[in-house]
Amino acid sequence: MSIKRSLVAIAILAGMAAIPAASFASPARPGSYMSLFLGASAQQDTTATISEFNPVTTKNAQVQFDPGINVGGTAGYDFGFLRLEGEVSYKQGEISSVSEQAFGTRYVNVDGHLGAFAMMINGFFDLHNESPITPYLGGGMGFASLNLSKTRGVDANTGALNYHIFQSDDDSVFAYQAGAGMEVALNQRFSFDLGYRYFCTSRGSFRKDWPNSTDLKLESHNAAVGLRLKF
Repeated sequence: MSIKRSLVAIAILAGMAAIPAASFASPARPGSYMSLFLGASAQQDTTATISEFNPVTTKNAQVQFDPGINVGGTAGYDFGFLRLEGEVSYKQGEISSVSEQAFGTRYVNVDGHLGAFAMMINGFFDLHNESPITPYLGGGMGFASLNLSKTRGVDANTGALNYHIFQSDDDSVFAYQAGAGMEVALNQRFSFDLGYRYFCTSRGSFRKDWPNSTDLKLESHNAAVGLRLKF
């Protein structure tokens, strides 16, 4: 089953589980709140620019990912039609292959990952109605600490193992996100949050292997199921 179909199935099952309780729920009310969420992150293919010193070479590599995790929490204030919140989250994708376009080298059976620990300020507009289900949309911005792990893989052409495709390193970058979802109220305090976020960072520069460097960004589609508590 594809990751997109899995995310849809999770959202449907969570929504069905919430329907019995939601039918007796009270309308949402303003106030402070906090939430925890867990889901999946589907990172998009990205182009890494690799600069090497000896010999002086600049090359581009296409990096592909397998789906990973999306976990985090929020705390904020609901004004009734607008919610402002701070968010802390972690997203990670496992690197599945690396293809150097200019030299025709492709690495498979890759062991490595790219992750982002993000701190965001979000704003969401709630579209309240007479039902306990409240759609919302919005976005946010902030900073992310990108972590590129030490990455190795097998050259698909020669079968040789390369232990040094990427060197482990971190970089702090600008990040932003946009998305939508729906809150399913269980009562005046608790509700389910079914959400989607498009998340993207600026390009990080990994220079631990100086003077060599690798520049790339993280771009992902994220779905999550959360539990929100209003005070």
